[in-house]
Amino acid sequence: MNYLSVENLTKSFGERVIFEDLTFGIDKGEKVAIVAKNGNGKSTLLKIICGDGTEDSGRIVYRKDIRVDYLEQAENFDPERLIFDEVLSTETVENLAILAYEKAIQNPEDTEAYEQAFEQMNATNAWDYDVKVNTVLSQLKIKDKTQAIGTLSGGQKKRVALAKILINEPDLMILDEPTNHLDLDMIEWLETYLAKSKSAIIMVTHDRYFLEVVCTTIIELEDQQIYKYNGNFSYYLEKKAERQEILQATIGKAKNLMRTELDWIRRQPKARGTKQKARVDAFAGLKETATQRVNKDELEIRVQMSRLGSKIVELHKLGKWFDDKKIINHLDYGFKRGEKLGIVGANGTGKSTFLNMLVGTEEPSKGKISIGDTVVMGYYHQSGASFKSGKKMLEVITDIAEFIPLDKGKRMSAAQFLEKFLFPRSMHYMDVDKLSGGEKKRLYLMTILMKNPNFLILDEPTNDLDIFILGVLEDYLLQFEGCLIIVSHDRYFLDKLVDHTLYFKGEGEVKDIIGNYTAYRKFLK
Repeated sequence: MNYLSVENLTKSFGERVIFEDLTFGIDKGEKVAIVAKNGNGKSTLLKIICGDGTEDSGRIVYRKDIRVDYLEQAENFDPERLIFDEVLSTETVENLAILAYEKAIQNPEDTEAYEQAFEQMNATNAWDYDVKVNTVLSQLKIKDKTQAIGTLSGGQKKRVALAKILINEPDLMILDEPTNHLDLDMIEWLETYLAKSKSAIIMVTHDRYFLEVVCTTIIELEDQQIYKYNGNFSYYLEKKAERQEILQATIGKAKNLMRTELDWIRRQPKARGTKQKARVDAFAGLKETATQRVNKDELEIRVQMSRLGSKIVELHKLGKWFDDKKIINHLDYGFKRGEKLGIVGANGTGKSTFLNMLVGTEEPSKGKISIGDTVVMGYYHQSGASFKSGKKMLEVITDIAEFIPLDKGKRMSAAQFLEKFLFPRSMHYMDVDKLSGGEKKRLYLMTILMKNPNFLILDEPTNDLDIFILGVLEDYLLQFEGCLIIVSHDRYFLDKLVDHTLYFKGEGEVKDIIGNYTAYRKFLK
C-alpha cells in the first residue's frame, strides 16, 4: 500500500540545481533513510515533502486519510504551554481522555468531573495509552511534564517534539535528525522503538548504527538524482561500492574507445556523409561518459607531527564539583603515546567540564593535571568557531598555515587539504557567512587539524557532519599517531576509533574501561 508518491520533483537555488526530476515512493511500514553529502538537499527535500511549496516543479501525493507528523530540526512551540499539554495536543480520543483525567485528578473535590473522566478512560481504552505516554516521556528523560516549554533548552524542546510524534504514532513519520540531543541510552531505546513501530518512516540521520538497525530502504541523493537501495546501511555500502566499480569500468572502456574515435575524427576531411556525422554525434555522448568522475570519499594524509615525549598528560587525584553537584570525585590517569580514549556518559555528568579542565579553561576543585613539555593540544569544542565576517574559506585556513607538513619531507597546501575534506575548489573563495551550519563545523574542525596538534580533543565532532564526511574524518583519525580524546554519541565512531573508555556514571564516579564502545556496553551488562 503506497503512502507517499514523489513525482518529477525539481528544486534549485538560483542557478544551482539541488535535485532534478526525482521520482520515488514510500509504502506502508517502510522505513526509509535519505543520505547525501551536506548541502545536497536532504532537509530541503523533507520540507518539500511536508508541503512547504518551495519546489520548482513536480508534485507530492499522499494516500487519502493517512496521518503524517514531521520532526523538524528546530521547533516552534508556544512557550507558555506545559509539556504534557503539548505532547497530547493532537486531538485523538485517547489524548482528550487522558487530559480530562489528569485535570480531574488535580481537582479531586469535583467528583462528577472525575467520574466522567474515569468513564471516558474506560470507554476509549486509554489506560494502556497513558502507560505508553509516560514510558516515552521517561525514556526521553522528560521528568517534569508540568514544566512550561519556554523554560526548556533547545535539546529538551527537541525531545518534547520527538515524544509528541512517538506518542501520536502517525501512519507516516518524517524525522529530521531524530538522534540529535539524545544521549546514548536514549538513542538505543529509540532505535529499538522505531524498529518495532508499525509507522512508515522517512528520515535523515548521520547515525550509522541507527541506519543499520531501523532502516529497510536507503535513498541516496547524489549528482541531483536518487539511487534507491532496498536494504539497511550495510547493504547500501555493499551495493554502492558495486555501482561505483561498474561505473569505473564503464568510464575506462569509454576512455579507450574515445581515444580511437578522436583519432578517427582528426583524420577525416571536413565534408562528411550522414554516417560520419552520426559517428561524430555519438562521440559527444561517449566523451560525457568518459569524463565522469567516481567520487570515493577516502583520505590518506600521513601528517608529520611534533614529537611526543615520555610524559604526556597525567591526572593526580583529580576532583571537580559545583556546589553540591559532584562531577569527578577522585581520578588518577596517565595517557600513553598513541592512546585513543573515548568518553561516554549521560548528558550533564561532566564530560565537557573534564575536557575544559584538560585545556585549562576550568580549574579542578582538587588534585592536579600535569602536561608534558612536548604536548601540542588541539581542542574542537561543541560551540564551534566564530569566523570573521567576509572571510573567504581558503583565507580561514591559510591564516593558520599555507602548508601542512607530511612525512618523508612532503607537504600539502591549504587548498589541497580543503579538497581532502570534500570542499571543492569552486567553494574555496566563498564567504564563510554563506556556508551551511554543517559546512562551518567542518571548516572549524579543519582549523584545529591544520595546527597539527599531537594531542587532539574532540567534543561531539560528529554533530552536523554527514556520513561521507564522517568516513573521511575516521580515515584521518585512524592514521593519527598522537593522543586522541573523543566525546561522542556516535557509537559507530567510538567503536571504530577508540581503544580505551572513561565512563562518567554521575555522582562523581568515573569508570576506566579497556576497549571501545562495545566493551563499554558489555561492562554495563
